[in-house]
Amino acid sequence: MAATADPVRPVDTRPARIQADPARPLANKASRPTVAEPLPAATIVEKGTAGSFEAIVGFVDEQLAASWQDNEITASPVASDSEWLRRVYLDIVGHIPPSEDVVAFLKDRRPGKRAEVIDRLLDDPDYIRHSTTTWANLLVGRVEQPGVDRPMLEKFLRGCFARNRPWNQVVSALVDAEGRNDRDGATNFLLAHLNNDAAPATAITMRLFLGTQVQCTQCHNHPFNTWKQQQFHDLNVFFKTTRSRPVRGSDAVELVSVPSTDGSYYEDRQGILHLALPRYRGEPVEQSELKNLRHELARRMTDGRDSRLARALINRIWARFFGHGFTSPVDDMGPHNPPTHPAVLDRLASEFTAGGFDLKRLIRWVCNTRAYGLTSRMGETNGIDDPSSGQPPLFSRAYVKPMSVEQLYDSLLVATQADRVTASDWESVASNRSRWLTQFVHPFGTDENDETMTFDGSITQALVMMNGDLIREALQLQPGSYLHGVLVGSDSDSDKVKRLCLAALGRFPTSLEMRAIRGMLPLRSPSQSRNSPTPGPLVEGLQDVFWAYLNSNEFITVP
Repeated sequence: MAATADPVRPVDTRPARIQADPARPLANKASRPTVAEPLPAATIVEKGTAGSFEAIVGFVDEQLAASWQDNEITASPVASDSEWLRRVYLDIVGHIPPSEDVVAFLKDRRPGKRAEVIDRLLDDPDYIRHSTTTWANLLVGRVEQPGVDRPMLEKFLRGCFARNRPWNQVVSALVDAEGRNDRDGATNFLLAHLNNDAAPATAITMRLFLGTQVQCTQCHNHPFNTWKQQQFHDLNVFFKTTRSRPVRGSDAVELVSVPSTDGSYYEDRQGILHLALPRYRGEPVEQSELKNLRHELARRMTDGRDSRLARALINRIWARFFGHGFTSPVDDMGPHNPPTHPAVLDRLASEFTAGGFDLKRLIRWVCNTRAYGLTSRMGETNGIDDPSSGQPPLFSRAYVKPMSVEQLYDSLLVATQADRVTASDWESVASNRSRWLTQFVHPFGTDENDETMTFDGSITQALVMMNGDLIREALQLQPGSYLHGVLVGSDSDSDKVKRLCLAALGRFPTSLEMRAIRGMLPLRSPSQSRNSPTPGPLVEGLQDVFWAYLNSNEFITVP
């Protein structure tokens, strides 16, 4: 989803003690960069060699452990297998683990089983689907737009994630796309943002791919970072030569570039006209490069010399898996907003670039870190590690994240198998999913096609979860549904409860939960309940138990 820009935080609001790296100054107010520091004309990635998996993950672990020691805290314990498995499934493939996968994982006693699950999920088709949904939402939003063929954009993205196409090539294809949007799906990214002299295209390209917020500099110099109005309009020249035009006899739209021989003009707040020429990080474009300015921009962005491409992607991936990035907002990086763990970000950016911008490899690094494997429960000493209260993240524990609307829908299907009852083929499943999502998404109507979600903790969400069509279908006893399979099975009544909890929450019920359920439901003894029909009152009671698990906070969050 194309999010609205969060307000930029002043430089000196960060607490001083956030990180330990003996190779750099302490992160106090005196040593922090100020907004007056000049932004380099170009940031060059040092040429390096892709390090070993163990060395990279080990470095991240060492840096985070040092920051915990500096802040006099102890990290939370390792997450239980059920907590970790639910987290990694939701983060990589976008839905909770099926109950049979949970049982198999809990029975597996091998020490390397977590790394094996990460590898298996990265090769799962749902990794491609979840990554495609995530990036399509970021690139064009969820709301249907005229002239934008989202299915074709998703087809392009699926191909990229299926082949594990290097990230710099993906970005280059999106920025440099030309042609019909019903044939080249990449064109739909820019087609969604060409309004207002392509100013939104300029802003979102910088924000998504380079982690730099420049949208306010369209009208004035940035109040906190070093970006000037002149820089925005110099960059905007790369996009102003791009046009969209309808294809005759078709609903398709074509993205084309017109040759540029000069710059353009913009007016400052005093009404003075200024000439804008195509420059990237202060470097002008040569006459021979003017034929296709976006092609030249894509080349400069993705040739490996500008570290912002790698740093922005790493920061976003880290935030996706941990709930918080190295900066907040995740897409506002720079000297005015230094990262909490610069050594980690620098090392990952260097290795990611040297290793060919391999996205799956990056995710493997992140998911195999010690920090990712910790429980979300606070320990006795790490209560200060609470980003929700405004403190910088120390990553000494996992942070509970709300599910996205897509994660919730797909997890409901995994838990209840409702799609086996309500849909006859994958097209019906996709149609039902799209229709369910639209009730939570509302467009803002801004230049950048922003949208809002009435999802996280809203009344709409509560009503849909308590009594929506999908929940009602999930609790029906039609053959094919998970609940029907549990109730007609030969398990004892207690085991039926355990299966419902396992399907919804990826764990077995606690002893406290079982005592409460036994106090409410007429559970029979194993000898009475095995191989005998479930009586009507108990059927209704088990439906209520399943409903309660599906409506719990535990179900709708990523642990």
